[in-house]
Amino acid sequence: MKAVIIMGPPGSGKSTQARLLADKIDYVHLDTGAYLESVLYDPVNAKNKEIAEERRAFEKGELLTSSWVLKIVKKRVEELARAKTGVIFSGSPRTLYEAFGDKNHVGLMQTFEKGYGRKNIVVFELKIRSTDSIGRNSHRLICSSCRSPLLKTERCRFEIGGSCPFCGGKLRGRTLDNVETIKNRLKEYRRRTHPVIEKIKKNGYRVIGVNGRFKPYQIHDKIHEIFVSKKS
Repeated sequence: MKAVIIMGPPGSGKSTQARLLADKIDYVHLDTGAYLESVLYDPVNAKNKEIAEERRAFEKGELLTSSWVLKIVKKRVEELARAKTGVIFSGSPRTLYEAFGDKNHVGLMQTFEKGYGRKNIVVFELKIRSTDSIGRNSHRLICSSCRSPLLKTERCRFEIGGSCPFCGGKLRGRTLDNVETIKNRLKEYRRRTHPVIEKIKKNGYRVIGVNGRFKPYQIHDKIHEIFVSKKS
């Protein structure tokens, strides 16, 4: 079993590609962004001060506190590794601390190595332009049931409150998908997440660049082809 990490800027299709690959090869897709968002807006956590602070940062387009994210995500990775379940990550690691920890904390890359073995870690980087990121995110809706992302276009007039074409669930927007917040998220990505990719490369992991500007099925075909070739 492998640990697959799909990285890239906001709107590059990380979750979409992770979900498509997970369905194809029967792995677990761990969308940390979606999971953490569900924690932030769970009514059970409404009075939790720590989570309230994280929620405010989230709504501004800022990254959540790395120590908080790492604690939750590491636990899940360890559970999947013990169950000998392949995992596909989208949304983490987003900071150097999350990826590599510090002298007191083990990061996600070490956790992946311990659970899956260094040779079984596969990293993909989806590459798109900033204008693509802004365009995609500012026109995106999410199904509240199956979480499928949909883009509002002239030909596909999806609306908030409408029905998901896949499962019939209600469509909703996201609080962070406005232009100014997206621009802030891109700055955060360049400042805090892109250096993670560079350090992963320097530490000897192979990072496979994939053009993220094609249609989702074309990108999926390319990623699956590479994954199968690395598996053999």
